[in-house]
Amino acid sequence: MQHEVEVEIRDIGSMAYGECWDLQRTLFDALCKKKAEKRLTEGEPHGTILIVEHPAVYTLGKSGHQENMLVTEEYLKSLGAEFFHIDRGGDITFHGPGQLVCYPILDLDAIGLGIRRYIEALEQSVIDLAAEYGIEAHRSEGASGVWVTTPQRRLVKLCAIGVRASHGVTMHGLAMNVATDLKWFELINPCGFTDRGVCSLTTLCNREVTMEEVKPKFINYLTKNLNVKYKK
Repeated sequence: MQHEVEVEIRDIGSMAYGECWDLQRTLFDALCKKKAEKRLTEGEPHGTILIVEHPAVYTLGKSGHQENMLVTEEYLKSLGAEFFHIDRGGDITFHGPGQLVCYPILDLDAIGLGIRRYIEALEQSVIDLAAEYGIEAHRSEGASGVWVTTPQRRLVKLCAIGVRASHGVTMHGLAMNVATDLKWFELINPCGFTDRGVCSLTTLCNREVTMEEVKPKFINYLTKNLNVKYKK
């Protein structure tokens, strides 16, 4: 097994999407440059994992379809929500309060993962976390993210995943509904699906699950599945 490399983890609390996207790109460009110039030393973090919560915002991936947004951008603005076209994979999704958003900006070559195994590690981290709450979450063939099957046999999404990788460096990531107001998803076809729903840890557990209790659990599962270490 490859030795664990060190990464930095930043819990930045609440931050507007545009500001955080700028931060992602700054970190991404800096890591790509260091990697290209072979300036990453063994004791230096091989990337940064951002943990953040956004005010209400909708994002549409590069392969997404505008028609999956069921209202106008003007209407979203009237509700206090922003809208962005972005350069990740996937379709349309919502970010907002009560949602744990994670953006790993990592050197996959240093970690020893290909892009498929990397995405599987993200998925598995959410599956492992859900299991701790007694929830049987799973992957769904042909669809990204992490899902739960309801007693009525309907698929509902717990976590959306959309990433970008270039030169072996990643950005964007995942968004897991912890205590999210799910009414925001009624304005879109989440991730392009018209026949599937969304859920949160709070709705699945029938109690309020807080970000404070989830964050450390998630970080532990994520670093384990990525086989990285971080300074506590």
